[in-house]
Amino acid sequence: MEDTILVHIESGIATLTINRPQALNAINRSVMKGLNDFFTNHRTDKSLIGVIITGSGEKAFVAGADIKEFDGLSVKEGSAMSKFGHDTYFLIENFHVPVIAAVNGFALGGGCELAMACHMRIAGENAKFGQPEVNLGLVPGYGGTQRLIQYIGKGKALELLLTADMIKADEAHRLGLVNHVVPSGEEINKSKEIIQKIGTKGPLAIAQTIEIVNTYFHDHAGFDKEVAGFGVTIGSEDAKEGAAAFVEKRKAMFKRG
Repeated sequence: MEDTILVHIESGIATLTINRPQALNAINRSVMKGLNDFFTNHRTDKSLIGVIITGSGEKAFVAGADIKEFDGLSVKEGSAMSKFGHDTYFLIENFHVPVIAAVNGFALGGGCELAMACHMRIAGENAKFGQPEVNLGLVPGYGGTQRLIQYIGKGKALELLLTADMIKADEAHRLGLVNHVVPSGEEINKSKEIIQKIGTKGPLAIAQTIEIVNTYFHDHAGFDKEVAGFGVTIGSEDAKEGAAAFVEKRKAMFKRG
């Protein structure tokens, strides 16, 4: 695994730190592969009692996907990128011990989707959440259209998905997206506290509970539709304009009709 993800395991708790602070920990291919490798290689690791995912630095958990990697992607390539992200986040969601997102700062786009794939979210007071993909002429590609509805309901989810508005930690908590809000810098300590408590329970019961609860929500038709929709949008003129505007730090000028 490259240095884009730092892994530290102590007392049965694995802490994964997304380590691209210069890019606000944006998810690139290396980060996604590192996540996939870890959760694949440890899926039967009985020495673990929990996993914490966080971001390097104080500004961001993960501020989105690396837009530079979107340049020139075809519909087929975009769909493949989305599918690999889905597969990776399903590994996290279906992991046999609790996975907690310790959200320090921005959790946007693919970062918000990563946090939602975890079993719980602990947010620092400065955390902000959002799915800003429509600003780029895209739809979320890593499960955001499906999991956001599960947590906060259809009406509010559609509002956030269609306006690209960000919400602060306290509102995310009120809506049910976040389990706890803590002082900034205390996200990992609170996550460890919860994992250590869960770690005293029966491991088989914990694994079975995670699997059973996930079964309630697993309608893959919606996820499959998102993969297709991400491919369609990423191959569009809207996406080209959105990505160019993002890189050039200007407002996108989308054409209608």
